[in-house]
Amino acid sequence: MFKWLTKTACVLTAVAMTVSAPVLAESHQSSRRLMDMVDILGVRSNELVGYGLVVGLDGTGDKTRQTQFTAQSMNNMLRQLGIQMPEGANPNLKNIAAVSVTATLPPFGSPGQSIDVTVSSIGDASSLQGGTLLMSQLKGADGQVYALAQGNLIVTGMSARGNSGSSVTVNIPTAARIPNGAIIERAVPSSFASKDHIELNLRSPNFTTAGNIVRAINEKFGPETAWAENGATVRVGAPADPSQRVAYMSVLETMRINEGDTIAKVVLNSRTGTVVMNEHIRLRAAAVSHGNLVVTIREDFTVSQPPGFSGGDTVVVPNTNIVVDQGDKHLFMVPEGNSLQDVVNAINAVGATPADLMAVLQALEQAGALQAELLVI
Repeated sequence: MFKWLTKTACVLTAVAMTVSAPVLAESHQSSRRLMDMVDILGVRSNELVGYGLVVGLDGTGDKTRQTQFTAQSMNNMLRQLGIQMPEGANPNLKNIAAVSVTATLPPFGSPGQSIDVTVSSIGDASSLQGGTLLMSQLKGADGQVYALAQGNLIVTGMSARGNSGSSVTVNIPTAARIPNGAIIERAVPSSFASKDHIELNLRSPNFTTAGNIVRAINEKFGPETAWAENGATVRVGAPADPSQRVAYMSVLETMRINEGDTIAKVVLNSRTGTVVMNEHIRLRAAAVSHGNLVVTIREDFTVSQPPGFSGGDTVVVPNTNIVVDQGDKHLFMVPEGNSLQDVVNAINAVGATPADLMAVLQALEQAGALQAELLVI
């Protein structure tokens, strides 16, 4: 079935340079590159994390009383370097800070390559400006060491404090980066080159999109080259020779695929009041009444003065006024909308604020007038 995959790399490269007319004729407005739509199984990054010490700070490091683990870490490091500290010694180390070290191991990262490192304070240091990270091990989720980090920190934030207690802070002075600050020591095994097929995982699962991917690949490379397992996974036959597989992938990832329609969806952010709608939502005719209930409570104080020679006391008497305003909103007819602009115009006519708009959309969805999935985040 995949006999043609064993041809030489020259033939495969020639195929890559030959683009059929139908592919060129596709509209870029309705199509996307395959590399922007899928993730390839076995081609992924891995997160690394470690613990380290930053030295050389100008008195802005951890305070020993609050962060004793900084002094413990320093004593352990000195012990490994052959310096024995007295038992129970707890030095005042204002120029040292305990930090977490994080990095991202890229796909196919090889030993000897450099990667960027992010350093963040985990104690009560006020700034990492001018510090140097000592050698720190970066481990993966399996507990293995994959990289070693060390170097001078680049801090974009700053802070200043006056004698009277006034202070100013710009950006974050307790976080820093070290470009190319870690060297990869171990490679992560990948199944990309070992399997007889390539597995493509759609970032937005869709049966139509999966079918379009299969159809486009089979039209370009021959029948039964690709097949879809479901709406999220497409498998593609691939050459066994790694050199041919790289050229093969360079052709696949630049192919333009017609993307299937997405689900009509409205996203509501209850924390910020943000409302986002895609172009597929529709409205059925409905009647909406939306008004604001405003309750105003005002307290005034008056002085009660007794008559002369009555023997009474002068007192302060509170006078409370409560006003309830339900607004002048009336029942509003929302017409049926067949486009996003129609929906926006109908909702704007209600006169709701972004916060009130969420309540209106939820009521429309419960009444069956909003033809879309409502997602609250």
